[in-house]
Amino acid sequence: MPLLPSIYTVESVTKGHPDRVCDQIADRILKEITSQDPLARVAVEVFGCKGVLTIGGEVTTSAQVDYAQCAREVLEGVGYDPVEMRLHLIEQSSQIGGAVNEGGAGDQGIMYGYATSQTQSGLPLGVELSRALTDGLERLRESGELPWLRSDGKSQVTVRDGRPEVIVVSAQHDEQISLEEVRSTLIEKLHLSAPKIHVNPAGAWSTGGFNADSGLTGRKLAVDGYGGVLPGGGGSTHGKDNSKVDRSATHKAREVALAIIGKGLAEECLISVAYAIGVDEPVMLHAINENHEDITHLLDPEVFRASNLR
Repeated sequence: MPLLPSIYTVESVTKGHPDRVCDQIADRILKEITSQDPLARVAVEVFGCKGVLTIGGEVTTSAQVDYAQCAREVLEGVGYDPVEMRLHLIEQSSQIGGAVNEGGAGDQGIMYGYATSQTQSGLPLGVELSRALTDGLERLRESGELPWLRSDGKSQVTVRDGRPEVIVVSAQHDEQISLEEVRSTLIEKLHLSAPKIHVNPAGAWSTGGFNADSGLTGRKLAVDGYGGVLPGGGGSTHGKDNSKVDRSATHKAREVALAIIGKGLAEECLISVAYAIGVDEPVMLHAINENHEDITHLLDPEVFRASNLR
């Protein structure tokens, strides 16, 4: 019995979606800090709503970073106006830092990595298709091919027995464009093909981004993983240095699952790994294949030591 169900639905979001904007700001700050200080401890969270952006969290570093400028660059990149900035950042707790600095995991929790041989990316077909649709929206907007297309957007794909059954695309647009043109153009430009297609099913959508909704780092956790179809860890992968196993172990589990598939050792591979904060060795490491058979023996435990993930 395959690990994926015969019918499932997953979604994706564009770079202009409020949650994704917050993810990008957190990652932009992380990149700037670690480029100056590779040993920095970073856990940045971002919240945005109605013209106000709050950047908070714990950062221990020698790097000199203009956090507000990092945020402005991301906002400008997705086509959004400047907003009021509020900063609430402190150093990492010394009670946590001691054991972590000695090589232990930066947090407790469980992480998952999955791969399948059924797609080129190794992702479930629905995830691959939904991401391709939001990538398409980005391309059409950034290239100027559709000048009326705006930054916010989402896609959703329902797959039944390995084929797309329902496609949903919601795209923010200029208020001067008609809903009929939005729908017909996106169906053509995105090459939408499925028994059921919905484009902007709620109607016209000219107000988006932080003017329409709030955004929060990590809220698209399922979207970033496997759409909720497969297990997902409890922690965001954004804005965190690699001592935080939410980030590093999630990426490593996916990398190892892909390697197992690539070597022909399984058609599907799902890896789960768990940690105790401050402890180097995982408290659990397990893998199964498409028949739900235990293939943990294919894993190298040393690869998953917290100290080796940094």
